[in-house]
Amino acid sequence: MKTIYLAGGCFWGTARLFSLVPGVKSTTAGYANSVVENPTYQEVCTGRTEAVETVRVEYDEMQVGLSDLLMLYFRSIDPVSVNRQGGDVGTQYRTGIYYTDESDREVIETMLATLQRRHTEPIAIEFGPLQNFYPAEEYHQDYLVKNPDGYCHVNPALFAEARKLSRPSADKAELRSRLTPLQWEVTQHGATERPFINEYDDEFRPGIYVDITDGTPLFVSARKYNSGCGWPAFTRPISQDTVTEHEDLSFGRRRTEVRSASSGAHLGHVFPDGPAEDGGLRYCINSAALRFIPKDEMAVEGYADYLGMIEE
Repeated sequence: MKTIYLAGGCFWGTARLFSLVPGVKSTTAGYANSVVENPTYQEVCTGRTEAVETVRVEYDEMQVGLSDLLMLYFRSIDPVSVNRQGGDVGTQYRTGIYYTDESDREVIETMLATLQRRHTEPIAIEFGPLQNFYPAEEYHQDYLVKNPDGYCHVNPALFAEARKLSRPSADKAELRSRLTPLQWEVTQHGATERPFINEYDDEFRPGIYVDITDGTPLFVSARKYNSGCGWPAFTRPISQDTVTEHEDLSFGRRRTEVRSASSGAHLGHVFPDGPAEDGGLRYCINSAALRFIPKDEMAVEGYADYLGMIEE
């Protein structure tokens, strides 16, 4: 079981939203990062406790990913608003993402960086390790279940989306054990790693790129080029049969997602702005979805049949 702490304005709506997500086992409204031990609601409202209304979300990462939860969270808030969400104003209504597992840090940083690229104003979401968390009074727990017509700043349309958020279930414990947190979130939950500081953006040695999850050959170095986008870019896959394409409307944009046909792993996106002399496409792929095998190691690794493609 994993835990993440999300501050999204009034905790009534945030708690109700995430309680609807398949794979979320519990939500608890409370006060995070308070300088006063076990503060009351009245004390928090004064602003003197420095606490923020926060929801503790406990979830099964085999059913729903951290990146999926953060995508829903981003859609439930105004990410550039300072100390205000909906009709609620005050430092206790600031936005924030707080973690207790250090391995979550890279995924959260990656998601925040992606969100920032969609905004010209600085995003106002706090981010860091949780300092403390005190559950709120009982009347705040499941408030909108007890009071269906109660105040809620979250768009009701998101509740329907939350109910459908879970990915198809499968026994992926073995896969999870051998992937890094970022590789898991990218391949299984569609996250996007940060540009320019990933593993293969500047990798131009001869070799082959395979699916990190199952080893299926996907791309060769002969089709890789420096697009300047910050991620590995290829003009085409080894074969069109190795990938599938899907409409992606995340972050308010219409894009074409690329997945591995063999494993279903999310790889990246394809855009129609590649080199015209080689088909005009740019397959923008996450390094975290790939494993690179240099040419001189391909035979030993079982990819000798693809050596002829390296010299194209």
